[in-house]
Amino acid sequence: MFSNKFFMPVAVLFLLGVMAYGEYVVVPHHKDHRIHVVYWEKWTGSEGDAIKKVVDYYNTHQNKIKVDLLTISSIQNKTLLAVAGGDPPDVAGLYGPNVTQYADDNAVIPLDPYLKKYHITRSDYIPAYYDVGTVNGHQYSLPSTPASTALFYNRALFKAAGMDPDKPLHWHNGHYTLEEMDKDAARIAKLDRNGHLKIAGFLPSEPGWWEWGWGYFFGGQLWDGVNRITATDPGNVAAYRWIQSFSKKYGTTNLSSFQSGLGQFSSSQNGFMSGKVAMEIQGVWFYHYISLYAPQMIKQHEWGVAPFPYPAARPDLAGTTFIDEDVLTIPRGARHPNAAFQFIRFMESPVGMDMLCSLQWKMSPLIHNVPGFYRSNHNPTARFFAEQAMGKNTVAPPKLGIWPQYTEALSNAYDTVSLMKGTPLQAMQAVQTEMQPKLDEYLKDEKLIHRAEKHN
Repeated sequence: MFSNKFFMPVAVLFLLGVMAYGEYVVVPHHKDHRIHVVYWEKWTGSEGDAIKKVVDYYNTHQNKIKVDLLTISSIQNKTLLAVAGGDPPDVAGLYGPNVTQYADDNAVIPLDPYLKKYHITRSDYIPAYYDVGTVNGHQYSLPSTPASTALFYNRALFKAAGMDPDKPLHWHNGHYTLEEMDKDAARIAKLDRNGHLKIAGFLPSEPGWWEWGWGYFFGGQLWDGVNRITATDPGNVAAYRWIQSFSKKYGTTNLSSFQSGLGQFSSSQNGFMSGKVAMEIQGVWFYHYISLYAPQMIKQHEWGVAPFPYPAARPDLAGTTFIDEDVLTIPRGARHPNAAFQFIRFMESPVGMDMLCSLQWKMSPLIHNVPGFYRSNHNPTARFFAEQAMGKNTVAPPKLGIWPQYTEALSNAYDTVSLMKGTPLQAMQAVQTEMQPKLDEYLKDEKLIHRAEKHN
């Protein structure tokens, strides 16, 4: 599963250095005649078990390198701290949105020389996943497990409302419009005798992980790619107007009360799995969670998945999907960068990548896979989500070092709109006013850094 993980301010990281140093690993002297590569990864649970199996496979199928896998919480912050302290791991498994800020901070090394040496190119990957690691024309990371999103829907609730249980999949030859979804959501929704929401057809706040990105579904952009924040783009305003329509329809108190009654994501009381939310934007990981916490939905075929809807006036936006990924990087100052890349090279091979992605019930970011990868994958939606990522309307977080601040501003705008404390235009104007000076300062700092590097 992917999510936006934010860096702590660098100054705070230094202040925490003494406290955090106790978690650092002191690399011992080894007598097995192998180069020991220290690999930090954030996964726990079944995802952690998966990467351990892959690392064990690598360690037993060659005798020159030994990968020492360590599970590190808050890895994006601790890796930056380790780089600053001169004691980083050799490989760090970060989140996709981390890459730009790490590259800006010179905290990870460019992989270009290795890619050239071993003939690894963009054509080996689903392009959107390779591009996550590209910053200013250099490659700073390669993907490990990828993700894309789509619309999961409860077939039983559609059927109970007297509708085709596969309507989102079949509508307009597989392309379902937002207007049609809104009508179906209203038809499925149920209120009790006091007008309180009991079953929701769809809510943009459930699960609420992509508050920053709704504008893309309406043709909006968050910056012009050069020097201008575009929060007030008409597509962004339209998206927030759509978001506010749910508060107008059901009332903010009613929505808040309903959502407070939903259980945790990883539980049988999850809104979708408990039958309280009929449609939800989710990712490739979701089938696995359904199998764990609501196996009856799979046994009775009560779920379905389809491309997320688009506005009827914008058929060019069909298939819009959020994409993100976990990534592999070599931190600046790594003791064994060459050996580290040998391990990464294995991870990027069909054998290593397909093993990991299959064990995590996900699709692969590679174009060419081990024969039978999708036929044998435990997740029947894996191929569908890979195809989603191959479309022309993939959406990834903008490559800005100020992205953590930008997402916070957009989250505040989302709250303003959904709580009816301002109009969508007012909320986005506030974001524009806040973020443009920060972008100006960021670009100024980047120019000074590049000028100094060129001079040196």
